[in-house]
This record gives sequence, structure tokens and C-alpha cells, in this order.
Amino acid sequence: MTNGEVDIVAARESGLDPEQLDAMAAYLDGHVGPGRFAHAALLISRDGRPVMSTRSGAAREDGTLLAENALFRIASMTKPVTALAWTMLMEQGLTDLDQRVDAVLPELADVGVYVSGGDGDPFATRPVDTPMRMVDLLRHTSGFTYGFQNRTPVDAAYRNLDLDDFHQARDPDDYIAALAQLPLEFAPGSAWNYSVSNDVLGVVVERLSGMSLDAFFSTRIFAPLGMDDTFFRVPPDRLDRMTDAWMMDGARGPVLYDRGAQTRWRMPRRFHGGGGGLVSGMADYHRFCRMLLQRGELDGVRLVREETVAMMTRNHLPGGGDLSTLSRSMFSESDYAGIGYGLGFGVTVDPAQAGEFHWGGLFSTFFSIDPVEGTIMILMTQLMPSSAVPVRRTLKSMLASALRETRR
Repeated sequence: MTNGEVDIVAARESGLDPEQLDAMAAYLDGHVGPGRFAHAALLISRDGRPVMSTRSGAAREDGTLLAENALFRIASMTKPVTALAWTMLMEQGLTDLDQRVDAVLPELADVGVYVSGGDGDPFATRPVDTPMRMVDLLRHTSGFTYGFQNRTPVDAAYRNLDLDDFHQARDPDDYIAALAQLPLEFAPGSAWNYSVSNDVLGVVVERLSGMSLDAFFSTRIFAPLGMDDTFFRVPPDRLDRMTDAWMMDGARGPVLYDRGAQTRWRMPRRFHGGGGGLVSGMADYHRFCRMLLQRGELDGVRLVREETVAMMTRNHLPGGGDLSTLSRSMFSESDYAGIGYGLGFGVTVDPAQAGEFHWGGLFSTFFSIDPVEGTIMILMTQLMPSSAVPVRRTLKSMLASALRETRR
């Protein structure tokens, strides 16, 4: 059963078709149930005004219905927050896109590019062609990887060291030291590969600011935006709102991965992962998206200049390419063709929807912002991996069809 509703008046006044929005709710509801999402929530707004907010399914295995103020592990939807934090330091003159990463993280100065080895044999490397720059971390052209890619001897070494773990046992310095012992998969700037780059970027933010990433996010981003339900560690008084998370396990289907009431996200952390550690709610993340839609400002509070958000939402891939031509990755939270990459998220370069930007998380959460149409769409659910129940492309297409008054 679906809770929430389409606001018919708001939809019509905002130039959207209420019946098509109802169809979107029905489509998503059809993917909630045994073998699929345990629950799902969808919010759509135009020019900051919500026109649809629906939710369906059980937040927990005991049948507790998904509430409006439910909390979700947003995984890689943390990445745009980390990118924004870095741009705030850029505006202070502390860094820039061309700054060498080893200027802030000297431990990485001698990291080379993979040539051979692995699986018990020592790695052989060659020197990098060009130094890794901050832009390489922001756009995933650093040469780092994720262990879950299961593709190369390098990502096998990541798995052996648990470098992907949401609950990293290392502190930030130890994390960078561990990475420094491994080769890059390719020369920085030569290809795109989904990776721990944003976790490294989070350590850059910490060293440049002199603050933990948790403290920086809380004081510089979340408090000014009124995002009271977004954090790395769930406070005890919010645990009752934390959803269960599920993992698709082949023929067994979804199996419980993390219980909301006893979530690992309630535990203290040594490492705050800039690539995937946050918990948030629908209303909070909508405020973050509205700030990006309004080019750095929300309710009279400006976090960054308009020009900075414009820079973030441009395609920064080498040569203006897209993921289909530059990716070496076995996984992405986005399509490949017609999608470039900005500073923290995918950006659409296909002329039919140019300017739209988006990203998602491993637990199947997703957001899409279209500055031309003024629309925001946010999907919240908790099933990993995000490819388990593929609904994002269809939801985006249905939203485009719902626009009675297009601005393109």
C-alpha cells in the first residue's frame, strides 16, 4: 500500500501531469514486495515545490510501515556533499582543481601505475605520466579503484585490505598510508573508474580545514541548510527511525544486511568516508538538492557562489568525453552513454536532457536534478546492490513524460 500522495493542485500549477505522477507511484509500488524492495519512497518537486511524495512498504522486517521521517543509508549520495565541502575550501583559496594531491597528502607522492604482480606476487609499477590532481579525485580519473569491482589484481588487493568497508577500522592517516602501498590502475587523467577517490578527497578536506569531515559537514553544510537528520553516526534518539537494509543474494533473493534498531551506523567511527558514509532522510536530502538547484543558496543562506555550482555541474571528463568512451569501471551509479562526470556526480551531455545531473547510492537511493526544468527527483530505499531492481531510468523517463510545460 502506498502512503503519501500526488498534490494535484501543486502538480498542475507547476506544469506537471498528475495522472502521470500517479503512474510513477504505481510503477514504483509494483517493485515493492517479496524479492524486490522492502520499501521505497519517492519525492518530486519543481522549482522547490513538492508535487509528489509517496512511500510504500515496510521499514523493518517486523512490518513497521515506512514513515515520512525515515532514515536511510545514502552511501554514494555522500559524494556530492564531499565535493561541495572541497569547493568551499577552494573558494577560501586553500586549493584548486589543478593542485597536486600529494601537496596535501604527501604519502601518495611515490605511488606508481600497475605493470604486473598481485595474487601473492609483489607489484611492479611505473612512474605516473602526470601527477594526480584534485580534479582527478573529484571526477574519478585518479587511478584508484573499488575492491568490489572484481576485475584486476589491484582491486583484489583493495579487498584484502578492506579499503571499501563503510566502517573502516583505520583512521584517516592509516587509510592513506594503506592506499600508498598499492599501485594505481592507470595513469591519472587517462581514464574513468569508480573508486575510493571521494574517500581520499574527504581526507584532503580534513587536512586543509583542520576539522574532521564529520565536524566540517555538520558546521559548514548541514547546520546552515537546516539538515538536522543527516550524519555519519545515528544518534540514539533517532534509531527508531532507521530503516533496515537488505542485500540481494542470488537465488535467495534479498537477505537482511543491517537492522535499523541495531545498525552499525550507530557506532563511533575512526574514519568518516567521504565516498559513502552518511545517513539522511528524504526532507534533508531534498534541502541539499534545492541548494544545488538554486546554485548554492537556500532560504537566504549561501554556501558557495553560483559560479562554483556551475563549475561542479559541468562535464570535467578529459576531452569532454562520456563514460561510454572513458570508463574502465565494471560498475557505475549511472548509465554510460551520454553521461559525463562533473565534480561529485554524473552530468548529462546528451542534448535531449543536457544539464541534468544525478547520482545514486549502493543501497539503491538516487537523485536527479534538472536545472532547466527546475525538477528534483529523489528515490529512497535500502537494497544493495543498486543494480538489483533497476528502476532509475524508467522513473527518469516517466518524469520527463509528466512535464506538460517543458522549458527546453
